[in-house]
Amino acid sequence: MRTLYRDAAFADGRSPTLVHGQSVLVVDHRIEFLGPDGEAPHAPNAKIIDAGGSTIVPGMIDAHSHITLPGGSHWIERIGDDTERLLDTAEHNGGLMVRSGTRWARDVGSPRRIHDHRERALALAVRDSWHGRRDRPYIRAAGTWITKEGALPPGVSVEAADADALVAAVERELDDGADHVKLYLDGPDLDTPPWTAHEVGRAVAAAADRGATATAHATQLSGARAGVEGGVACIEHGTRLDADLVSLMAAKGAFVVPTLTVLASWQTFGATTRIERFTAEESVGRIAERKEAAFESVRLARQAGVRIAAGTDFGGGSARANQMPWEVAQLVEAGLEPWEALAAATWVGGELLGEPDAGVVRQDGPADFFLVHGNPLDDPAALWRVWRVA
Repeated sequence: MRTLYRDAAFADGRSPTLVHGQSVLVVDHRIEFLGPDGEAPHAPNAKIIDAGGSTIVPGMIDAHSHITLPGGSHWIERIGDDTERLLDTAEHNGGLMVRSGTRWARDVGSPRRIHDHRERALALAVRDSWHGRRDRPYIRAAGTWITKEGALPPGVSVEAADADALVAAVERELDDGADHVKLYLDGPDLDTPPWTAHEVGRAVAAAADRGATATAHATQLSGARAGVEGGVACIEHGTRLDADLVSLMAAKGAFVVPTLTVLASWQTFGATTRIERFTAEESVGRIAERKEAAFESVRLARQAGVRIAAGTDFGGGSARANQMPWEVAQLVEAGLEPWEALAAATWVGGELLGEPDAGVVRQDGPADFFLVHGNPLDDPAALWRVWRVA
């Protein structure tokens, strides 16, 4: 199958400037040519797509997602849905992602369920069943959440009572086929992480021995500090970082995935639901304060040179699977330039995954791109205006 896209603009997330007059020849889902329209090769029998006025964008990477969960204002209750409903949700989410230009899902937690006579995190089964499908995203999955006893509702996570149990839980998730592991570093006491930096370090080392990385949920400074000092690859959320910690993150090469869309969506729930945690006056103020703290953390991380990857937290949070453009817009509102926010949604996410082809459009690479109406380097809302997916 041969398709030639003619006379498009190109935004790669590495420059604030569009490249105009570009053509792309795709042969069997690989890019055979990418360059100026006038240099496009003769392509007999190719389907010609007049892409004039559109912009080619690399397929996005949702660096914090929960493929088996639906999101929405009742997202916490939905974790308890039966297995078949969660699998149906995953199919719906996968279709939404690809059609909206998101080609990769970095899944950071799914419930453990029995499926195909095997108990493990359900996203691992989804990942395996989607392998090789062009109509579904590529997935790298963390297994399930690893928490201290009592940190999450019963039955949601794999609980560890102490450091030895923490290491054992990491090894079990990797035995099950997890690509990376997810530690939950928020504790009942906001000033005290559930595990020390040394204990986190043991978990990180156990993952590294198997060729994997560990990432850490941390909305509080104490947990984020324990995670970074312990050597995790990434801080998820990172709502309350400070200048000292982002300097350490930059030195260690740790990423942050801010998931700002969660807080923005909560603010919309103040008008669209009757749930007091979103509508009560004190709740509205609390959400606004938390969003302000998250924006400040992003600004500090950017100033320190921390690599910022974009993720919506759909499913495990309140966002939906096709809302990556919302996260890009939120990163711009928090202080990133539009091209930096596009980078966060594309190739920086690929670096976090360790996947050199993820979020990149290059000759001889996979045809994982989409076309939008408008210039996302000037107007991030253009990412909502998907015209065509390669």
